[in-house]
Order: sequence, then C-alpha cells, then structure tokens
Amino acid sequence: MSPRDGSSPRHGERPTGDHEAFAFRDDVEMQEREGAAGEAPVRSAARGRRRISWQKWTFMPAFLVLALLATWLWFRGARLDSIAHQAVDNGKVWLALKQHIYLTAVSTFFVLIIAIPLGIALTRSKLRRATPVAMAFANLGQAIPALGLLILLVIWLGIGARSAIVGMVIYAVLPVLANTIAGLRGIEPTLTEAARGIGMSPTGVLTKVELPLAVPLILAGVRTALVLNVGTATLATFGGGGGLGDLISAGIVTQRMPVLILGSVLTVALALLVEWLASLAELLLRPRGLEATA
Repeated sequence: MSPRDGSSPRHGERPTGDHEAFAFRDDVEMQEREGAAGEAPVRSAARGRRRISWQKWTFMPAFLVLALLATWLWFRGARLDSIAHQAVDNGKVWLALKQHIYLTAVSTFFVLIIAIPLGIALTRSKLRRATPVAMAFANLGQAIPALGLLILLVIWLGIGARSAIVGMVIYAVLPVLANTIAGLRGIEPTLTEAARGIGMSPTGVLTKVELPLAVPLILAGVRTALVLNVGTATLATFGGGGGLGDLISAGIVTQRMPVLILGSVLTVALALLVEWLASLAELLLRPRGLEATA
C-alpha cells in the first residue's frame, strides 16, 4: 500500500509521497553536507567537551605542593635558636594558618552579603541616583591605607579579630560592588524588555535573566576580593587579630629569617590556592550559554 493511502512506508523503504520525498531528500542532503564539512562531529564534541582542562586542574596544586615541600625541607634543615623555636613551636604555625583562613572566609562572606544585594539595589530605578554616593564610599574604603584603617578600627572597636574583619570588609567591598553594578548595567535592554513582554515579574527578570548574564563579572569581583582579603589579613596581627602576619611580624622583630620566610611562603601559597579555587568556581558557576567557544 502506498503512503498516499494513509499508511507509513516500510522500514528502510524510501517514502514515495511528494511531501515525504522532498523531506527525505532534504534530510539526506543536509546530512551529506554536514558530513562533508565535518560539522556534525564538531557539535557532538562541543556538547561533550569538558569545561575545565586537566592542566587547569593539576598545574597549580602541583606547583603549590612542590613549593611547600621545598620550604618544609629547607625549614627542617635550618638552624633555629630558642627564639625562632618559640615563634613556631607548640602548633603556632597551624594556629596562625587557621586564623588566617578564618579571617579571609568570614570577611569575604560579609563582603558578599553586603556588596551583591547593594549592587542589585543600586541598579533599580528607585535607587539608581544613589549609585555615585555608594561608589564614592566604596572607593574611600580602598583609598585609606589598610594599616591606617585597621588602627582606627582598633581604637573604635578594640583589639581583636572583629576589628580586622571589619577593616577587611571595608577594603574588599569595592570590586564586588563595582562588578555587580557593571554586570547588571551591561545587559542588553532588549533582553529584559523581551522578558517583561512575555509576562515575567521583576523578580523573575532579575533571577532568570539579569543575574545569570551578570554572573561572570560578579564572580570576577569575588575572586579579586578573596585575594585582597588574603593579603590584607596579614595586617591583622597589628590589631591582635592573629593570622600568618604573626609569623611575619615575629620574623621581622626578632630578625629570624627562617620564621619570616615561612610566614611569607605560607601567605603566598594561601593566596595562590584561593585564587585557583576562585577561578575554578568562576568557570563552573558560569552559565553554559556564556562559555566562550575555544
């Protein structure tokens, strides 16, 4: 029975109806053109392509492990007197490292919950005029020298980790706030208008259109803030906040080079580790539609 009688062609049999014949011919020609141009395998590979290369996964951890291992071997062979032993014995190195990580994590958390909502609010029509004032205050926080800001906060809040955390938040809020505003303002207006045109609420437009498109810039600001906080946390020692700055300060004051080098290497290694983890998070959290094709 032919396809004109309403039945489908048998398996493997070329359709004989006019419309079916044209469709079959178009499909065959399209497949032949894609096969000749090599387009079909490229699309398949793009779908299965890993988002992060193995070099990205392995190079920085391997470098940090080798650097820390070399530092540990050198430190074990160094001659330490009683003053140097007093600075590093009884778990003081591990305690300083934990304090440094704590200061960095807590300050970055407060930076995120302050800067991102504030950046979103400043891009709304009601608060858009307040953007220059907010950015001026954020710039003022970085214009003040970090050590001077910490001393002022110690005078106000007292000695301890709280003064260091507040100072780190003030110092690191600018990149996250500026990148959030820039990311949301850089969105093509036609996209948000189209979203509103199909009936999406303002909250829906923000969460489903604006924020996903602004994610790359926001994450870049968070990455910058993390590295800033790792470096600024070394100054917490001058306000009684602890951290790896204790080792660096002890090495300088007592003129014990091994202690100074140990504190400096650990600080640099922590900054590189945090920067590497933030770069991975930036790649993994970025929407797939915004990934650049390589």
